[in-house]
Order: sequence, then C-alpha cells, then structure tokens
Amino acid sequence: MSSAMYNKMWHQTQEALNSLLDKESQNITQPHRSQVFIFQTLATFYIKYVQIFRNLENAYDQIVHPQKRILIRKVLDGVMGRILELKNEMVNLELTEFHYFDDVLQDLKLAPEQLDIPIPKYFLKEKLEIIKGREKILAQILADSGLDMSQMKYPLKSIPLEEAIKLIQIAERARQGRLRAIFMKQIFLREYRAKQARLLGEKGADVGAAALHIQKVWRGFCQSKKTERERQEEMIFLGMNPPPLFDEVSATIIQAEKVTCLRNEVQIKHEEDYKEAMVTIKGDLKAVEGPDLKEQLQDQIRHWFIECRNLTGTFPDYPEVEEGGSAIIFSKKTPQQVQICLRDEV
Repeated sequence: MSSAMYNKMWHQTQEALNSLLDKESQNITQPHRSQVFIFQTLATFYIKYVQIFRNLENAYDQIVHPQKRILIRKVLDGVMGRILELKNEMVNLELTEFHYFDDVLQDLKLAPEQLDIPIPKYFLKEKLEIIKGREKILAQILADSGLDMSQMKYPLKSIPLEEAIKLIQIAERARQGRLRAIFMKQIFLREYRAKQARLLGEKGADVGAAALHIQKVWRGFCQSKKTERERQEEMIFLGMNPPPLFDEVSATIIQAEKVTCLRNEVQIKHEEDYKEAMVTIKGDLKAVEGPDLKEQLQDQIRHWFIECRNLTGTFPDYPEVEEGGSAIIFSKKTPQQVQICLRDEV
C-alpha cells in the first residue's frame, strides 16, 4: 500500500480511538447494573482496543516519516497499556484468565482470528543487535562445550574388504535379476500379441466390435478422470486437502514483501537524517540565535537587579543553584515576591 493509504489508516484509527475514549468516559458516569453487563462492556472495549492496536502497529511499521512515527509510538504504547488494564479488570471480575467473546464478536461481525494480539514488529527491530549478540554468545558456549551440532562430525564405521565385496556382488546380482525380469516380460508380451494377432486373423476383423471396445475404454478413462477431479475438489472444499497452489508463493505477496523491505530501509535512512538534523538545527540555532538570547537574558537580569535596588535600596544576592538560580529571576513574579521567597527559603 502507498503512504497515503497508511496515513488514512492512521487517521481512521485515531478517530476510532477518540470515539472509544468518549464512550469510556460516558460509561464511567453511568451506574453499573450487573456483572454480566460489566463484562460485556469490558469485553467490547477490549476487542475494540485490540483492533486499534493492530491498525496502529501496522501503520507504525510502514510509515516512513520520523515525527509521525514518534507520535504513533506514544499512542501505541498507551493503547497496549490500556489493553493490559482491561485484561486485568476482566480477570478480577471473572477470576479466570480465559474469557469467551463469542457474543461480542458476533455483534461486532469479527472473526476469532482478529482477536489475536500480534507481537509488535518493532520489538524485534529495536532489539535486533541484542538478539544477535545473544545468539553469538550461545554459539560460543556450545562450541566451547563441544555441543555445536553444525560442526559436530559423526564417526564413520569401516567394514572389512570381504564384506564390502559381498555387498557389491549382492547389489550387482539384484540389478541383473531386474534386467532379466524386464527382458522376459517383453518376450512374453511379444508372444502374447503375436498369438492374439493370429486368433483375430482367423476370426476376421469386426469393425463394430472394435469401435465399441475403444469407446468403452475411452469413456471409462474419461469418467475415472472426472470422478478423481470431483473428489479432489470436494476434499479441497471440505478442507481435507490443500488447494493446488498452496505451496507456491503468489507474485503479489513477493512484491508486497519487497515493498516492505524497501520501506524499512527508507525508515532507517529517514531516522538517521532526522537525528542528524536535530543536532545540526540545534547547533545552528545556538550559533545564530544564541548571542541575541544571551543578551536579552542579561538585560532582564540587570533590569531585575535595578528594580530590586530601587525598591530595597541595596542590590539583592544572586540566587544560589539550590534555590533555583536564574530561573527565579525569570519567573512571573515581582521583585518583592522574589525577595519574600528567598527570605522564606533562608
């Protein structure tokens, strides 16, 4: 799918999340009726949050914009936390970790497979280096302990020369026997055909009987093929046999996997560009706006000291780091209020 499609999916999911949050807030204000009603409400919220989680996870995995992914990640973490909270509430309500959502799924017109919670793909992507490091450590431990199956050599059992010769002779005699059987079968069939030809020659050729015989054989062959095909289709329909192209990968799926890999590469590139831009922009702002900001802050500090001297007659002490430092000066307080705060802290 295109980037516009994933953006649309994100917007629709966000609207569904906002609507669900409004329903939850309304449900809190309403009095609870019974345990069954409470469970049905929790189950409905749980299933809807699972659907939102699946859509957000899919959008987060495929959107390449770094700022959008940061925002989606925060929402996604919040949705996962809410799913855990609802699960905990249902467990405390029914005192079991196994729940039946048949009625709710039927009302929402969802399949049971849509209730599965997939492992977020970014769990593996963000910890890929850690997983590879663990695999290397495990491989090193197995190699040091002598349990590495990839490099394990199996001992070869040697046999005496006489026994080897005997095995070769047995195999050769079996091969010659099979060839002799095939040769004798060909001779028998040749003699049988010659005998049948002599009998048919004596009786005379019956064209009608020959045509009827050919038709019977051909119709029987066609019917057997048709029956076999219908049986195969029935077994596929019942789910007893896989479809013809079950083991073959569709070209559409291959193309989708290529697009997914390409998007992952673009994500990594954009993420690196975003981090570099953050450092560069911060440095540029510091170089361009830094002197002006520094001068403005110094003017504000001087003005504050002059106001304090005009009011109290003496220059105040500069606030210590423990007291907040210059942050107190820039707070929205009058010099008298700042002086009172400093005296109270002393």
